[in-house]
Amino acid sequence: MDEKPAPISRRNRPAKAPLSREAIVTAALAILEAEGVSGISLRRVASAVDTGPASLYVYFENLNALYAAMLDAAFGAVELPEEGKGWRTRLKALLTSYLLLLYEKKGLAQLAMMQITCGPNALRIVERVLALLMEGGVQETRAALAVDLLLLHVTAVAAEHSNWRDNGSDFTKAKEVFENLSAEEYPLLHANRELLFATSPKSRFLWALDVIIDGVLAAPPPDD
Repeated sequence: MDEKPAPISRRNRPAKAPLSREAIVTAALAILEAEGVSGISLRRVASAVDTGPASLYVYFENLNALYAAMLDAAFGAVELPEEGKGWRTRLKALLTSYLLLLYEKKGLAQLAMMQITCGPNALRIVERVLALLMEGGVQETRAALAVDLLLLHVTAVAAEHSNWRDNGSDFTKAKEVFENLSAEEYPLLHANRELLFATSPKSRFLWALDVIIDGVLAAPPPDD
């Protein structure tokens, strides 16, 4: 008796991976790092996970919800400081980790400027910043306001520097302009032209954090 021939699969590609919230976010973050914020769309992300845009609405109500999930997933890499060091040192270490994450991942800082996320990873960052400020003796109202101030400052610095990097900009042309300023027309800029560019970005960042923290410690809470 002749044997029946083995069935031949008509599928010309591997089976699709199961669609999930995590798979969608992972694909969206990969697109963000490769193409920046402008490359993100529900259609583009759906194509990356081999489905149609309508399928994404099962997991995310709109593009902003996907943005928020992307941010929160990325925030999981922010290092929370270990115990044993002073509260200010730990606070600055946390904010530095946050800065480096936003700077090193293309498009992430710009996304953080566009979207607010209240996911678990974002909340743990806010919780720790608030705890460290209160450990330092900052009154509750000022601490609550300071969380927003500090994170906004760090996000803005990361966005600015990542924009410079992505656009190939540096201080070379600006330094040339300042070096040739007229002493009569711009006496202070001329006299301090070297100091304006002397400090490293890292030192500037840490100094600015100290300025903000010192101001938070000294400033009275708002009237309302």
